Formats: sequence, structure tokens, C-alpha cells
Amino acid sequence: MQLSHTPAAIGAAFDDPNLIASAGLVPLVALAEAAGLLDLVSAHVSVPTDKGANADLKTMSLIAGMCAGADSIQDMSILRHGAMGKTFDYCYAPSTLGSFLRQFTFGHVRQLDAVASRFLAALAAQTPLLAGIDELALVDLDDTIVEVHGHGKQGASFGYTGVRGLNASAATVTAPGGAPVIVATRLRKGSANSAKGSARIVADALRTVRRLRSPDATGMVLLRADSAYYGRPTVLAAVKAGAKVSVTVRQNTLVQRAIESIPAGAWTTIEYPNAIRDEATGAWVSRAEVAEIPFTAFASAKSSQHVPGRLVVRRIPDLNPPAGPDQASLFAVWRFHAFFTTVPTDVMDTVAADRTHRGHAIIEQVFADLKGSALAHLPSGKFNANAAWLVLAVIAFNLTRAAGTIAGGSHARATTATIRRRIINIPARIATSARRITLHLPTAWPWQEPWQSIFDATLGPPAVAPT
Repeated sequence: MQLSHTPAAIGAAFDDPNLIASAGLVPLVALAEAAGLLDLVSAHVSVPTDKGANADLKTMSLIAGMCAGADSIQDMSILRHGAMGKTFDYCYAPSTLGSFLRQFTFGHVRQLDAVASRFLAALAAQTPLLAGIDELALVDLDDTIVEVHGHGKQGASFGYTGVRGLNASAATVTAPGGAPVIVATRLRKGSANSAKGSARIVADALRTVRRLRSPDATGMVLLRADSAYYGRPTVLAAVKAGAKVSVTVRQNTLVQRAIESIPAGAWTTIEYPNAIRDEATGAWVSRAEVAEIPFTAFASAKSSQHVPGRLVVRRIPDLNPPAGPDQASLFAVWRFHAFFTTVPTDVMDTVAADRTHRGHAIIEQVFADLKGSALAHLPSGKFNANAAWLVLAVIAFNLTRAAGTIAGGSHARATTATIRRRIINIPARIATSARRITLHLPTAWPWQEPWQSIFDATLGPPAVAPT
């Protein structure tokens, strides 16, 4: 591709008041309004002083800006260009939105959590966002460090990654064949232990999952987590809520003894089609076997806190070459990865349990998606303002995901960046006539049909009642 040489010169002028850069916000905001976002914020969020006035409209402005690609308060200026004032009411200035966020306390953030949970349930009721969740709900729990710069951020410190930042803990739920959505989140100081407050997050997540499922749902709810969450608070919170667990265990003496007691003939080879590079040693691993043994978690605690289940172990050969020709191994050396699960054997055998547990890595894709969007920055120096920003980023993520399911096809599992590029950030010229606004979009847009599907579902003519 190259510039056209037909004209003698090319000029540019920012002089058209009838253009908007993100025409996809029109059906997206309509979808949010149809799911009751404005009413939910009005009912549950009460931010004090005049800066907290019109909390519903300011919340919608922040979420719309995030959907359009804003990752800082200054970026909210994207809502105040061209014909945005004709298309939307109350497009607030960045300074107004920043003042609104800085009024949040921890209690107001929890109010926003309540909005996020109920809004997700409304989206799931209106779109195929979580089709099949009654049969199986896979809940994943993990945390990540959001890097920050400077010493002015409240709560910022060096965590387990060695990076200065704040710790964001989140839980997602995935239905069969679908993409994950976020059901609970919490911002913590950067040095927080991963498992700190995990029982509350698990309880919140599973409460939201119950809201997303029909009252007569009988399918399994499975909580997956890594070894940082293998502890009584997390596991007992999940068991108390009626969920099964699949949690990686740490290699302590008790676990090592259990692994050593597995008979040699109990190992089953599993499909490992692609070699992987071990993060700890940098060596390539290409084969694996699994076995299991009955195991009771927290056996040293009082009997009421014992959790019976299975210890599923995957072993992989240590393929590190010997340091010299005289140091060749006389027998195979294995490396072990074990996890504890309460899923019955008749529901998932050893191989299926291992394959399902490895699917926990999907939550890392969610974190990457968030950090490629609104969570690229935590924009305020106030901790609670950043906590509110995190919840709003989650709402924007789930809203974009719901729009993708309406668009259908590959968009149902696409990342936020893909949906934003194809569906949201489309330029349009606004024409008004007889109190009607018409969006004139580019011809030959490659994703016209998915965009039209969302527009028809949210702003199309009402369905004709049968006669």
C-alpha cells in the first residue's frame, strides 16, 4: 500500500462536527442501558458531595470510554469530540470523572461490586454470554500485579514478581464452549499474599455464579486455582458454597510421601501433542503420565475441616542433559505436578481431571486482555479510586464480551482488542432528520454483518407481535 499519487497534494483539517470515531459505542451503550446498568448504579451506588452527583451517568461515561480504548482518566476526552454530544447525553469531562472516582471509599467500591454482579446476570439473561452454565461452570481464581510508576500511588509496593505495583485478584467463570467472564475482583496492596482475602473472593464469585444459573441447575461448579490458594480458607469456602475444587498443591513432605506410594503400574500416558518449555529450568518437556491416589486435605486440622478427595499427579521426565558424559542417569528422573480435587471419579477420571485442571491457565488470558485495555494503568494516586477503576474495567470487559456473543462467529471468543478494532472503533458521520439520527458508516467494512447484528439486537425495530 502507498499514498495515492492522483491528487497533487493532501491536506487535513479538524473541522467536521458531524463525525464520531467510535460508532460501535452506540449499540454498546444501548445494550448496557437495556441490561439496566443506569438503574443498578442509581439503586446501589451513593457517592457523597456534589462530585458524586449523577453517579449513574458518570459510571456509564467511564465504562464507555474504556470500551473505546481509554486506559487513563485523560483518555476519557475521547467521549467529547465531533458529534458525540449529539449522539450521547452527558459526556463528562475527564476532570469531572477523575473527581468522581476520588470520592470513592472502600464501601463505595463494594457497592460497585454489587452493580457488576447484577449487571453480569442481566447481560447473561439477554445474550448467549454463558450458554450452558447450568451444565458446567468452571470458576478460576488467580491474581496479577498491575505495574505502577512513581511513589505517589497509595498501596503500591513490590510483590512476588519484583515489580512495583498493586495486586489485582479476580475470579472468572467459563461455560462449556464459551469464553470466560469476570465474576469477582478485588484490588490489594502490591505486597499482598495471593491467598489474602481469598475466602471472601471465592464466596462472592460463587454467589454470582448461583445468580447466573437457573434455580434448578444441577451441573457441577468447579473452582480451579494454583498452589498459592491451597489452604483451608479458600478450599473450605468453596466446599461450603457447594462447589468442587481442583487446586494445585505444594510439594510438602506429606504430598511427597503420597506420590511415592503410587504403584508403578498406576501411571497412564496422556496426550501431550506439543512440547513445552519449563519455566523453572528452561528445558523442553514433551511426555507426561498421570496417576491418582485417595487423599484427605488438611488432615492435621480438626476433623470438621478435613476435606476428602483425590490427589492427581502428573509426572514428566526431566530431560535436562547431564553435565558430562560420565554423569548419565542410570534410571529415569521424573518431575511431579500434583493437584487436589474433590470431583468424584465417576464424573471425571484421572485423565479428564488433569486435562480440566490444566485449563485453569485461561485466566492468564483474561489478565492479558485487561492489561491490554483499561487496566494498562491504574490512573489515580488514591487507592480506592483505582479499586473503583478495576471494577469498572471488569464491567467494560464483560459488556464487550456480551457484544461479541451477539456478533457471533469468532467474535464470541475474541479478545477485547479485536472487538474494539472491528466493532467499536468505526468512524461514522451523523445525519439528523425529523428527530432521527442516522449513522453513515464506511462502505465495504469487513465486519459489517457482525456490527449490524449488534445494532439490530439493541436498536433495531421492535419485533412484530404475532396475530
